[in-house]
Amino acid sequence: MPNSATEANALCIGGVTPFSATDYPGKLSAVVFVQGCPWRCHYCHNPHLQPRATRQPVAWARFFDLLQRRSGLIDAVVFSGGEPTLDPALPAAMAEVRRMGFLVGLHSGGIYPARFAEALKLADWVGLDIKTNFDDYETITAVAGSGAPAREALTMLLDSGVAYECRTTLHPSLHTDAQVTELAHKIAAMGVRHYALQCFRMEGTKDHQLAGHLPADYPDTALMAQLRQLFDTLIVRKAD
Repeated sequence: MPNSATEANALCIGGVTPFSATDYPGKLSAVVFVQGCPWRCHYCHNPHLQPRATRQPVAWARFFDLLQRRSGLIDAVVFSGGEPTLDPALPAAMAEVRRMGFLVGLHSGGIYPARFAEALKLADWVGLDIKTNFDDYETITAVAGSGAPAREALTMLLDSGVAYECRTTLHPSLHTDAQVTELAHKIAAMGVRHYALQCFRMEGTKDHQLAGHLPADYPDTALMAQLRQLFDTLIVRKAD
């Protein structure tokens, strides 16, 4: 566990959203986007956060000052990305936020299970991306073997007792109904009770082969009705 506030100063922040009503369930939050991600998901809408910066685009002290001004106005701080568990300073930054009295949220793809496990000790809520069936992860991330750490992180999350949401971003060119059904059954069997399906959004993505409006009835409502029987909560987020 981190024990020095100065460790948080090294967190490489790529951007900040001072106020969000959607990134932590039921709470008002600020979101800090950690710079860097080794995966190259086709539908990524934050590709500018993928390269690991050699300098801090946003200084931790500046973000810390923002949080002090937001005290009493927001409930939580969410660490997103990029992939926040890439950054060795993440646990220290999470500890600092907790010390200030905020709830701590984490958005992750589970890329680094050891650091994910450390972050779980400091998180009040986690949004874990489940890209597709674990054996098919490379079709989304463009990185061989990427499903293995994601599966390990999911097991850690379910064993931790930390509040969570697992989520999958869907596009008909990347996921068939059969694949979505198989994935839903697999993670339900692992113990997932809270699941969200998010429709692809074109905003920010560099993969123009995915461009164009999704069908109005996507994902299929009959399929969603079947999947709802597998989970305590199943949320479908349509593209804007």
